[in-house]
Amino acid sequence: MGTTGKPFYRVVAADSRFATTGRFLEILGWYDPKQQGENFSLKLDRVNYWLGIGAQLSGTAASLVKKAEAGQGVKAPVASVKEAPEQQGA
Repeated sequence: MGTTGKPFYRVVAADSRFATTGRFLEILGWYDPKQQGENFSLKLDRVNYWLGIGAQLSGTAASLVKKAEAGQGVKAPVASVKEAPEQQGA
């Protein structure tokens, strides 16, 4: 998605039998690398569902999941993502 010079990505669950730019199973969120501050949004409950049935994260998706979980102070479901310390809200 996006245009020339303005990238914008959807985070999706896709079947490996389909092209990477083709059909997907579910939209799990979005990522805007040019935006300052909070530049992504993920449905962590759906990400955890897909991981539970055998989905594999790409490197960028794993990084986004790690950041999202650190922001929420929840335990990471993936072995490659370390547990984030609990944060106290103000």
